[in-house]
Amino acid sequence: MVLEPNIHYVCQRCTACCKWPGDVRLESEEIGSIASFLGLTEQAFLDQYTRLRTNRQGLSLIEKPSHECIMLDGNACRIHPVKPAQCAGFPNKWNFPGWRQVCEAIPVPVKRGEDEISNPEEQPS
Repeated sequence: MVLEPNIHYVCQRCTACCKWPGDVRLESEEIGSIASFLGLTEQAFLDQYTRLRTNRQGLSLIEKPSHECIMLDGNACRIHPVKPAQCAGFPNKWNFPGWRQVCEAIPVPVKRGEDEISNPEEQPS
């Protein structure tokens, strides 16, 4: 689902979404690639970086005491090449109240036909 079908927001890696409190949902198929990218076994990754989601329906990355994502290192994501789908979908597939006041994503009109963005998910994020 795309929230604004005529607009695609191009991420500027401002990290505002990485600092928003809440769950960073992990799907089971994402665990192996993230663990491997970090040079960890799946069990070591799960033990060190995950917790039960608030709704008790799966796993989330843990947060730092400041509510930042545990994978945020300064202004860079430690797992950017293998980041969870939830992260890749922001702000086009989900966002939070007031996100436009903190997020630097650039709105780009989506054109239909020849000039259409062929796969917006492949844009830099």
